[in-house]
Parts: sequence; C-alpha cells; structure tokens
Amino acid sequence: MFDKVLIANRGEIAIRIIQACRELDITPVAIYSDTDETAKHVRLAEEAYNVGGSVARKSYLDGDAIIDAAEAADADAIHPGYGFLAENTAFARAVEESECVWVGPPSDIMEQFGEKTEARKLMDAAGVPIVPGTTDPVTDAAEVKAFGEEHGFPLAIKADGGGGGRGMRVVDETDDVESEFDDARREAEAYFDNADVYVERFLDDPKHIEVQILADEHGNVRHLGERDCTTQRRQQKLIEETPSPVLDEQERADLCERAREGVAEAGYVNAGTVEFLYQDGDYYFIEVNARIQVEHTISEVVTGIDIVKWQLRIAAGEPLDFEQSAVDPRGAAIEFRINAEDPSSDFDPHPGTVETYRPPRGIGIRIDDGVDEGDAIAPFYDSMFGKFIVAAQTRSEAIKRSKRALGETTIEGVPTTIPFHQQVLDDEHFQNAAHSTTYVEEELDLS
Repeated sequence: MFDKVLIANRGEIAIRIIQACRELDITPVAIYSDTDETAKHVRLAEEAYNVGGSVARKSYLDGDAIIDAAEAADADAIHPGYGFLAENTAFARAVEESECVWVGPPSDIMEQFGEKTEARKLMDAAGVPIVPGTTDPVTDAAEVKAFGEEHGFPLAIKADGGGGGRGMRVVDETDDVESEFDDARREAEAYFDNADVYVERFLDDPKHIEVQILADEHGNVRHLGERDCTTQRRQQKLIEETPSPVLDEQERADLCERAREGVAEAGYVNAGTVEFLYQDGDYYFIEVNARIQVEHTISEVVTGIDIVKWQLRIAAGEPLDFEQSAVDPRGAAIEFRINAEDPSSDFDPHPGTVETYRPPRGIGIRIDDGVDEGDAIAPFYDSMFGKFIVAAQTRSEAIKRSKRALGETTIEGVPTTIPFHQQVLDDEHFQNAAHSTTYVEEELDLS
C-alpha cells in the first residue's frame, strides 16, 4: 500500500479521499490555489502545496504544477477525484510516466472510453445495447440530415470527447440541422478541444440509470448495483437515488450484468460508471465515466463497500477480495447536491461566506461537505459545496426522512438548492417515479 497520496482536487471530494487515506494509514497531501489557502480540505490534510492562482486553469488544471507538488511531497500516488483533470488522458499519462502511480483507469483505457464513438463500438461489440446512431464521427451536416431522414426526428448531435450535456444539441427538424451541427462542433471544441461530433436517436422521455463498477488489474470485475440519476436540469444531475424505482429485479440484474461484462471485455481497471438511458422497457448504453462519480456515496451506503478505498487498493495492485455474489445492496438511499445557487433565479450561482451552517443529524443521514461555518464559497469553482445522503429501508421512508433532514437544515449567507430539493420531494411525479430527465424544466414551477 502507498505511504503518501497527493489529492489533485479540492472541496468535498478531496476531503472524502483524505478520509479514505487515513483509514488505510496513508498520509494525505492536499493542493490548493491562492484562494483556497485556508480551505477545509487544506486544514484536514497532513501537508499542502500551493499550485498557483485562483483561476482553475492556473492551479487545479495545471498538470505540471501538480506533478511537481507530488514530487516535492515525495508522494507515491496521485488521486484526481472527479472534475478538473480526472478524465484528462494527457495528465493521466504524465502521472504514469512520473514517479507516481495514477489512481484511476490506465490512460489507454481512459482514451478509449473518452471518445464516445469508440466507447459505443466497444460496448456494442461486447453485446451491450447502444442508442441507435453513428459509431464514427459525422463530418458534415449532410450526414446528420441523412440520419434524420432514415431514423426520424428528433435526433441528438453529441460531442465525441464530451459528457454532462456539453456539446449536445437536440434537432427537431431538418431545417435546424446545419445551425445545430455548427453550434455543437463549436461547443465541443471549446469544452473538450475536440470538435468531432456524432449523431444518435433522441429519446424524449428517458430515465438516466448508471451502474457502478470496480475492476482490478487481475481480471476481477464487480458491479455494485445501479443508481437512478433522472432528476437533472440541462443534463446536470441534481438528485440521485438507488435502487432505481422503475426497474424490476430481472431488468436490474440484466442491466448490471451487461455493464459488468462490457467493461470486463474492454479490460477496464479501477472504479468507473457505465451510464444508460432507459425508456419503454429498453435500456441503451451512452457512456462510461472513467473516474469516481459525485454520487458514489449512495452505492456505498446500500452496499457497505468503500469505493474510494478500493480505488486506492486497486491502484496499489491489490485484488478485489469479494465475489459478485457478496454484493448485496440493502434498502434505499437518496443524494442531494447542495449548491450555492438560487433555484428561483435560473439556478444562478451565489458565491459568498457561509455565515451559519447547521446540517441535519440523525439516523440514516450522511454528510459529505467541503465547508465549515465561516468558510467562503469562491466564485472560481463549481458551486456545489456539499452532499446530503439519506438512507432508509424503503424509498418511501427515504423520501420522508429526506423531508425531515432538509427541514432541519440551516444555512445562511448564501442561497442553496435546498428549496428545490424540498419541492421535488413534494412533487407527485417524483414520488411516483413518473419523472424523466426533462421533468425539472417541463413540470416544475421554480419561480
């Protein structure tokens, strides 16, 4: 096992990794920007190194500065968390070529799954259903029109190197193809430095379901069940839950096993998430996220398996020590992303100082956060500063417990997404699991 790990991230995920390191007797090392010098993740780490200015590209996205910090700290490994450089193949390769171990999938695997058309080919070859569409990038608007004429509209143009809804355009009719194709390519280039796009059938009322995977370098691959991430806004997840309330036991078993077999055949290593869209009883692969996910917490709660500790163990060469049959999810869990945003004002971010912070307590409640009372939420980074995870024996009990937990919370100094979460919990579409990925925009009145 490693003696010292540098954490190439900030906020709640950096703290989550610090906690895992401590439980494995690993010394955690933090990095920080000028703005984050007194941040909570810095206060909790054994050592901390400044990696540059407040803007992310001058600090948390500066791979050379991070590797230099790891070398200065004499770290054995680098854990990227999620976001920032977590899915940057060039950075992963640079770490692999340094004296440090990369805590994540090997760079060549990341490269395969980072290009969505390649990932579609891999999973299609492994027998995993994919959304009908192209398995190579489209080069001009004429190809998009031809696809629409054959398969019908609406269709989706998606960034080959992207995810999270960025670089995606939904096209409702032929006349819109050229402008949407150009916009998708421009956005793909801006976000991912890769203008390639592909086309697939657009599912207009889907659920978003993902399967958590752990795989070691000895050929052992396990799934930890599925999560339902359907409650989202503009392809950004807001609430996640497990198990999915729309799958029956046979569908669940089939989906999870297909995901496990698909990544096993591709030679995947470390933690990852296989994402699907589900509609009308059918599920379709959309992408693999080659990293830890924000919502890993709910899988940990229902399985009792510490995913972050296993990331470190796998990176250190250890084999998974449990069989698939030993993974036995119990109960239900819901995660709420607590963002410094105003839901009534188009979810505008509101950085500022957290003047009062009293999170909920009690049975079935887990808090993963990146701030304490009196800490500042900086304008330079993502507005999510914490996650409330609520577990119970059933989904209905988890919903009731969530209402209690959110109602007991006091946060002052910045607006938060808690009123939105409370509104969702009271909404009959959510309560009856009748919502889709577009229901926040189409069904909820957030004014």
